[in-house]
Amino acid sequence: MSNDDDFSRWILGLPKAELHLHIEGSLEPDMMFALAQRNQVKLPYDSVEAVRAAYQFEDLQSFLDLYYAGADVLRTEQDFFDLCWAYLVRAKADGVVHAEIFFDPQTHTGRGIRFETVLDGLAAALKKGETELGISSRIIMCFLRHLSEDEAFKTLSQARPHASRIAGVGLDSSEKGNPPSNFARVFDACAALGWHLVAHAGEEGPPEYVLEALDVLKVERIDHGVRSESDPALMQRLARSRMPLTVCPLSNVKLRVFPDLASHNLKRMLDLGLNVTINSDDPAYFGGYVGENYLQVVHALNLGRDDVLRLARNSLESSFVSREVKAGWVKELQQHR
Repeated sequence: MSNDDDFSRWILGLPKAELHLHIEGSLEPDMMFALAQRNQVKLPYDSVEAVRAAYQFEDLQSFLDLYYAGADVLRTEQDFFDLCWAYLVRAKADGVVHAEIFFDPQTHTGRGIRFETVLDGLAAALKKGETELGISSRIIMCFLRHLSEDEAFKTLSQARPHASRIAGVGLDSSEKGNPPSNFARVFDACAALGWHLVAHAGEEGPPEYVLEALDVLKVERIDHGVRSESDPALMQRLARSRMPLTVCPLSNVKLRVFPDLASHNLKRMLDLGLNVTINSDDPAYFGGYVGENYLQVVHALNLGRDDVLRLARNSLESSFVSREVKAGWVKELQQHR
């Protein structure tokens, strides 16, 4: 076995957390096609290969158009269970010990699927994942920013009876023209419930959106955040505060935030002391799960063992679990040096 193979196996064997994963975005073409047949949903594709061929995007919006169309095959609690379980099996192979799963209830309730149908299916899979795979988890409910804050409040009312099963809330979907400040009131209401707060910002949107997420929404993590680099004062603030950035390298390239991985700013941010983590975002659509993101970034940016260990440690320490649990994971990680 080559040294490269040894290094890759070492990377995949490291305990790590995934903190930016849209469960609907783990819908592989073969599962999309199978669920369409199971639920008698007509897709504009006649084969799995045709679905794969459609996974080419010009930008975030062109991806989202396909993403929402694909989600239409998810209809029953069993569908959501199967989707989440398939993700967890892959995550186990990548060394994931903890996953914080985003889901978009409005994508489903807007087409007549009950909130409970989605949550029950995901929660059952996550429980099985902890029992059988040893992967702990949290569920983060996201609001769709291309919809109104009033619509977000309607979703919040549906979620309230299940507050104990939801660890946090996020903000996702089309970033351009939809600033975080549009959702200040609903995030205040979620904070009052004791939920953790995160938000997508600084992917396609400007650094000002990152500042709004921090100062208006008062988030504990920034999802993406790569465009912060154009604001030196913001970068210094992020480094000083150790604000976690849940960066998704393959996603950034697929959606043309960067032309290629070699151009990605992850290494620069890491060297400046920012609390950068690696995640897969929507792995079925963007060409790789979290392990593949690590492997490709390491190759493209020439990362060393210390860089990889720091990224894995950042992910563990940025998760929404107790200090004691984090300390146990970090101790395990140190054994891999």
